[in-house]
Amino acid sequence: MADDTASAELHQEDAPVRRESDGPQPGRPSEPGPAEDDKPSTATADRHVSIQTKLEGLELLVDLDGAGRKSCPLCPEEKFKACYSHKLRRHLQNLHWKVYVEFEGHRMCICHLPCRGARPGPGSDQVPGRHGAHYHCVVCSGTIARKTDMVSHLKRHVNKGETEASYCGSCDAAQDDPAAAGHACEIMKELGTNVQLMPNHSTPLKSDAYFNRKMKNNRQLVFCSLAVLAEERHPLECLDAFGATGIAGLQWAKHLRGAIRVTITDISDACVKMIKENCKLNHIRVEGTARGPEGDEEAAPVAAVEVAKMDANVIMHLRPFDYIHLDPFGTAVNYLDAAFRNVRNLGIVSVTSTDTGSLYAKSPNVTLRHYGCRIVRTEYYRELAARMVVASVARAANRCNKGIEVLLAAALEHFVLVVVRVLRGPTQADETAKKLRKLVHCQWCEERVFLKLGNMVDDTLPCTCHGSLPGKTAVQLGPLWSGSLFNTGFLRRMLSAALQHNMSDIQPLIKTLIYESECTTLKSPVGGASAPADQGEHGAARLWRESTVECGVVIKTLQSEDESAEHSGESTSTGGRVGAGEPAAVAGKRKTGDESGSVVKKLKADASLEHPPFYYSIHRHSIRGMNMPKLNKFLQYLTEAGFRVSRTHFDPTGVRTDATLEQFKSTLAKYSVPT
Repeated sequence: MADDTASAELHQEDAPVRRESDGPQPGRPSEPGPAEDDKPSTATADRHVSIQTKLEGLELLVDLDGAGRKSCPLCPEEKFKACYSHKLRRHLQNLHWKVYVEFEGHRMCICHLPCRGARPGPGSDQVPGRHGAHYHCVVCSGTIARKTDMVSHLKRHVNKGETEASYCGSCDAAQDDPAAAGHACEIMKELGTNVQLMPNHSTPLKSDAYFNRKMKNNRQLVFCSLAVLAEERHPLECLDAFGATGIAGLQWAKHLRGAIRVTITDISDACVKMIKENCKLNHIRVEGTARGPEGDEEAAPVAAVEVAKMDANVIMHLRPFDYIHLDPFGTAVNYLDAAFRNVRNLGIVSVTSTDTGSLYAKSPNVTLRHYGCRIVRTEYYRELAARMVVASVARAANRCNKGIEVLLAAALEHFVLVVVRVLRGPTQADETAKKLRKLVHCQWCEERVFLKLGNMVDDTLPCTCHGSLPGKTAVQLGPLWSGSLFNTGFLRRMLSAALQHNMSDIQPLIKTLIYESECTTLKSPVGGASAPADQGEHGAARLWRESTVECGVVIKTLQSEDESAEHSGESTSTGGRVGAGEPAAVAGKRKTGDESGSVVKKLKADASLEHPPFYYSIHRHSIRGMNMPKLNKFLQYLTEAGFRVSRTHFDPTGVRTDATLEQFKSTLAKYSVPT
């Protein structure tokens, strides 16, 4: 146990110890010399003295040409005593410069200053005054003990798209902003919203205000889902339970304004302070603060949000919300019970899970602890992860006597996003519970099928691997969500919202989700996607007028201005948009009586039109020695054979189809040619 603790301390990436407030150190100049670097460098407070571009810069830290004894700028006095210039020059070259780690022209030399404590060996007499050698990261200013660990640490920065330039840029932004002189911040703009970021914002364990640039698609999908709900009824009570920098909640308030009331919470004092500063940056008023002077247009806020320092579970237990967004660091299962306790009927809960290690079957024991599911690594592991998260959400809703309808489930490289509509009542809860089933998976050919209620494992799989191969070939996975993962009508209105708010980055993904939900390769117009390109600003508002039924609820969609004027006198039950003089609560009313019964019958009749579960990878089942056809051509061949097919966002080489694996392989072999 002592060895494990010592090893953990050795690999710990400690936050840097700022030495500027301690006054000037002996042998260390307050400012770098003019010839230190070829290009302008950041201030000493921003970059550690052990990070240089050339050996001359390291030697300029002390006056080697002067007379007398001099101390090493990177070693404490008890480790290396003051000596003459020729000996100090050899010390800097052989001990510090010789073992540097290079990154984008910057060389991080080894440092022996008391920036971090040394690792005491088990049973050893460690001197309290001694300190361990380490490197200072040029990107996040963290300290790493070993050279190999520093190389791996820098590779992680590169994989995340983080460079030394972004750290230096953040320091320059702080110097330009006098209000942020206490800490170096970078100003980042996304969807018309400005937020301040700390230099180590991308390191979760180092920064409270964590921000991930690669989660932009996630934030835009969540925004579109909220925009669709705001069209159904308003005003909405919305909660961003894990604010961090507050960018998600600020985007909601800035673009949807009076249609919603946004509450942003976080448990960290630093995050709450950062969120309030970002509100000022975007001219958004924090509720509870004084308003600007009347007549001052610059001081007039564009919206108002509520910022609270509170645990997510506490605020969800205390207050009801129409829309709840959960995006914790890691799994969200600890917050699902509180989310479904007070969420309003027909409200929406969006859950983002970033624990890809357990979701993608890299840590099966963690998966079993968090999600109560047994899984193995498969070719369709991304959809398996999405169905596993939906199953956890469904069980949490059932415990609160509620059911769910899945509106969207997306699994990309960094996250799994699930958006569900909440349906109150024991009947809806029972229908939801029936869709939680075990999955039988063949470990040899990867054929899979959901177990029917009361079914046995024998003779369930359509493949013949059990009879032709020795041993056990099939395993049970789950329990998983066996229902649909998409709602086509909801996705179409999400695309309309993306067009309305000029979210060009997310539109291709939403179109792929729509084709996947329909499971068809027909390229029919989806929500007027070409309108903005043909008719400019007026074409963006020209969207299809349609009335969809989701679990007995009439949902209103956007329509053109001409149609809005023509149908302004119609009843809201016909699918028209809610008029200015009508109460907002009319939109989204549940059907009653005979009409509700007909809707249930229609839903049961359309159950066969749901997209097929899971997909097959064309590369996984390719035939050795044969050239397989192009993916789009292969989709046409499956369509001609009478199967429903579409591509999937889960895998760029995946094909979602209702064909069995044997039929899939036979079609692939038929149209493959020898090499």
